[in-house]
Amino acid sequence: MPTRAPQERRRRRPTATGVLLSKELITETALRLIGEHGPEALSVRRLGAALGCDPSALYRYFRNTDDLLLAVSDRIIGDAMEGFVPGPDWVASLREMALRVRAGYLAHPRAAAMASYRITRRENEFRAVETGVGLLLSAGFRPAHAVRLYLAFIDTVLGHAALDAACQALPREQREADERAWTTAYGSVDPESYPALGEVRGELYVMAESSFELAVDLLLDALAARAPALRARE
Repeated sequence: MPTRAPQERRRRRPTATGVLLSKELITETALRLIGEHGPEALSVRRLGAALGCDPSALYRYFRNTDDLLLAVSDRIIGDAMEGFVPGPDWVASLREMALRVRAGYLAHPRAAAMASYRITRRENEFRAVETGVGLLLSAGFRPAHAVRLYLAFIDTVLGHAALDAACQALPREQREADERAWTTAYGSVDPESYPALGEVRGELYVMAESSFELAVDLLLDALAARAPALRARE
């Protein structure tokens, strides 16, 4: 007696150009289009053209464009966390997690701002939050504290990573002009009007660099100082 094919297999039909559609292919193509044109340029029509399919076919895989954008955000998380295995040092593990998030955003700078503030409700995000909260629980924090401290950690990481990615996404001329401004425009201010700037004039070039790792380390130092497991050994 014939049986019905699984839903995913029935959906994977070749387009007129022979492309076999899937959620993964659509998400990958959307991420590429965002990288080329920015998230505001992503549309079902543009995506259908890139995939060689009728735009309406995409609705068999995603409810709407926003549903697709959430899948793109989750894909960035998955790529960043791929292969990550937390070690016995919870502070070092959180630091590696932070660096992975930043690297993932820098790999897709035009999608980063969109991804940083959305809740994907998908598997990669579930695993990332599970990992982060689990590391704080392993440090001895109670559940209510672990969740709140993870929120502070991940918001700091996402905010700084999105800022770095936004700078990376600027046209090179604008980015380089902003970097030079710390030694040109700021370096030429009147020290009588701006005495603090005059005092640090020779150090202002640092302002063109990323503060990501320093911000993460400061936060992790504060978390470590508050960790019940650490205090119990002192």
